[in-house]
Amino acid sequence: MNVLKHIVVTGAAGFLGSHLVKSLIHQGHQVTGIDNLSTGVSSNLEEVANSHLFHFQEADVTLAASLDFLIDQPVDEVYHLASPASPKFYQADSIGTIWVNTQGTYHMLELARTKEAKFLFSSTSEAYGDPEVHPQPESYRGNVNTWGPRACYDEAKRLGEVFCYEYYTKHRVPVKVARIFNTYSSGLRNDDGRVISNFVTQALTGQDITVYGDGSQTRSFCYVDDNIRGLQKMMETEEANGEIINIGNPTEYTVLEVAYLVKKLAQSDSKLVFQPLPQDDPKVRRPVIDKARSVLGWEPEISLETGLKLTIENVRATLQETP
Repeated sequence: MNVLKHIVVTGAAGFLGSHLVKSLIHQGHQVTGIDNLSTGVSSNLEEVANSHLFHFQEADVTLAASLDFLIDQPVDEVYHLASPASPKFYQADSIGTIWVNTQGTYHMLELARTKEAKFLFSSTSEAYGDPEVHPQPESYRGNVNTWGPRACYDEAKRLGEVFCYEYYTKHRVPVKVARIFNTYSSGLRNDDGRVISNFVTQALTGQDITVYGDGSQTRSFCYVDDNIRGLQKMMETEEANGEIINIGNPTEYTVLEVAYLVKKLAQSDSKLVFQPLPQDDPKVRRPVIDKARSVLGWEPEISLETGLKLTIENVRATLQETP
């Protein structure tokens, strides 16, 4: 198999990063994965750990010296996915979350500039905050609270986007910014704290299914295979240079609908219990993906029910293997 490109992926041991790494290696690319393992887990990469196409470097991208090992290597593409993404984890390490999305983004952009590499930044639908425009197009500037428990993630991602803008306009780095909406599959940590991982784990272990608020808040859920396909389409599409593009599923569900669907598909006897809604939790969230369709020729293909069935099957098998 001919090696096609050398691609650097930060956050490689995380949920999205590990799926991306495996996809790129299966396509024959040489991949260097970087992760400080603060929330990523090395077991996510077991499938490719011994591949001659893969090199893993435990490193912190907020430290410029941690990238010195790449000085003499050619780099064709950089996917900067490093960052806690669950409120549970980014609020526990709020300063680290700010640093990886700002200083870390700067260092990775510098790497892309010096190597003349393409660059993709994984931003987030959280850039829209608690939106007053629904659904959310890329042109919407958001409704974000800078003085609250989610700001460390929301605002750090927004500043990361500014770094990308500056490197695109001043240094002509071929930058693409993906605003990623809720993504799921069995690869999410059971203690991740996000909706799907919580519901599936609780349903399969007989725990109460925890719904925050009254469950009327809405989300749009994109299966990980669709997401990874979208990110790769962005990287390979020249028309995406200098663009922000929503990557997500435009089909909207209330959290309560999702809870009942998980309970049904898992054939679970778990009860639903309701807890107070966290501060600044968005009431609605749904992407406009017209730009992804027109620029990338991309849209999600896997329905929530299909994706949940796959997720439940895989999590059930994992739980059965656990001593």
